[in-house]
Amino acid sequence: MFAGTQRTSPVRPAAEHDHRKESAVTGHWESVLCLDSERRPDSGSVEALTDAIRNGADLRIGTAFRYNEHIDPTSDSDELIKEVMDFRITYLMDDRWVAGIQNLRMPVALPDGFGPRESMSFFLYNQDGHQAIARPYLDGREATGQPGPSPVNDWPDMPKYHELQSFDAETNAPSSNFIYDFDCFRFMVRSGWREVLSHDADGKVTGGDLTDLADSFERGAEVKIAVRGLCHDLSEDEDTSVDHEVFIHLGACYYYTDQRLFMASANPVVRTRPSIPLGYGSCSWDFGWLMPRTDGHAAYWLCDPHTLKFHRESRRHAIRWFVSE
Repeated sequence: MFAGTQRTSPVRPAAEHDHRKESAVTGHWESVLCLDSERRPDSGSVEALTDAIRNGADLRIGTAFRYNEHIDPTSDSDELIKEVMDFRITYLMDDRWVAGIQNLRMPVALPDGFGPRESMSFFLYNQDGHQAIARPYLDGREATGQPGPSPVNDWPDMPKYHELQSFDAETNAPSSNFIYDFDCFRFMVRSGWREVLSHDADGKVTGGDLTDLADSFERGAEVKIAVRGLCHDLSEDEDTSVDHEVFIHLGACYYYTDQRLFMASANPVVRTRPSIPLGYGSCSWDFGWLMPRTDGHAAYWLCDPHTLKFHRESRRHAIRWFVSE
């Protein structure tokens, strides 16, 4: 674990974002970092990836694998399968490390349908190819074990799969950290976001203008936030937790015109204990919804993945607000 230093990013004027506006209109995705099968940089740069995410860019990651190496080891088919995944939740750790989480994925059993148990598949990918999976089961079965470290499987039929850590295997919220040796990793970003407002945890404006946010939202712009310290409470010690921002798309947005207060209902977020590389651990992650406001208040409605019980709380956060262009 690294203790990060809090950083602020200046709000750039709209003129500096012309290339992002073009990307949003054309739907252009730019490959900014590629890793080879041994996860070595092949093209692009980590700096380009972190700069893009810091400025609010969307993230997709492309990989490639052989059918009988990854899907069905008993098959004679070595067909190459290409995959591109959408990571709607992105993390910027210590202002230098990017990870993304799939917050809407259910288990897919290729090529016919879905996996055997109803669950979510919260896949997590780091910029260096370290991967993880957390799987809250939704079918109501009783757990047969207790939370804690679990035995690591050697996966002899899948030599390209390297399980590094396993947790809570006999519960209803197992997770693991691993590396799969894909043929390649392509980190693709789509800019087209403009930072229009930033404030501290007390709502004091540190950059931009609330009017710009309100005007853009009223014209139909999509809104995204970067919440600083969203997962500090999941750390063993909040005071030494890794500095981080979590980027989340917003759904319904509201502007109170007399109070000059903007708030929103955020898309589902997956939270996990801050670390580099990012991963999962026993009882150190959850998922749920936020309602952030421009005065620094953020209401939480979070689900315990082991029990599927929800609880409500609120905290205050420094937040940066972005609008689509």
